[in-house]
Amino acid sequence: MSRLAEALVQRILVIDDDARIRELLAEYLGGRGFDVETAPDGEAGLERLRAGGVDLVVLDVMMPGKDGFQVCRELRAGSTLPVIMLTARGDDFDRIVGLELGADDYLPKPFNPRELLARIQAVLRRTSPATLEDQVLRAGPITVDPDRRAVHLDGELVDLTTTEFEILRALVANAGRVIPRERLMELARGEEFAAFDRSVDVHVSHIRRKLGDDPKSPTFIKTVRGVGYSVPRDPA
Repeated sequence: MSRLAEALVQRILVIDDDARIRELLAEYLGGRGFDVETAPDGEAGLERLRAGGVDLVVLDVMMPGKDGFQVCRELRAGSTLPVIMLTARGDDFDRIVGLELGADDYLPKPFNPRELLARIQAVLRRTSPATLEDQVLRAGPITVDPDRRAVHLDGELVDLTTTEFEILRALVANAGRVIPRERLMELARGEEFAAFDRSVDVHVSHIRRKLGDDPKSPTFIKTVRGVGYSVPRDPA
């Protein structure tokens, strides 16, 4: 996997009517680098999915109202988004129905969170585009071309150092999501840095200046205090 792919923050939506399961997975998966959102039922889950920006769904089968099979059927009508189904019933019939509806994997309850994590990682590896590093990335007027190592703002070339380019590429690839400061340093230098390391802030300051961003009220690179940075999906 490329350094860029490793740096992406992937968003998981957990749809389950059991609040304990939602809290457990939000804490466990969130602590392992995922951005986790939750929904308490099928309708709320489908509403969130319509907004986009989700990379994988962990979907409970047995829920009041629209159950997991119905949610999976509606999702598959217009999306290939990866789905891992959970059920309190571990019989073959449920598993086969879920897979026939288009689920990518299936896990009976009770489950070990480590096994679910392994299955999530396996599904994401299978479904992630192999050419991610060569894709042209866009966020509003910003265009990042990894193949040519070029950044353009409104069609004008922006001259960035290698480290600045890697940081901006990760931010634009994750437009709309917050990238932790430590993760940006891993990408820029290929190793982990202590939380107090502020050199990434200096790099971001240089990128802002080169993009003509107002340091007091930036348009392109937003600061999320105590966490990291984010580029809006469509910065004005």
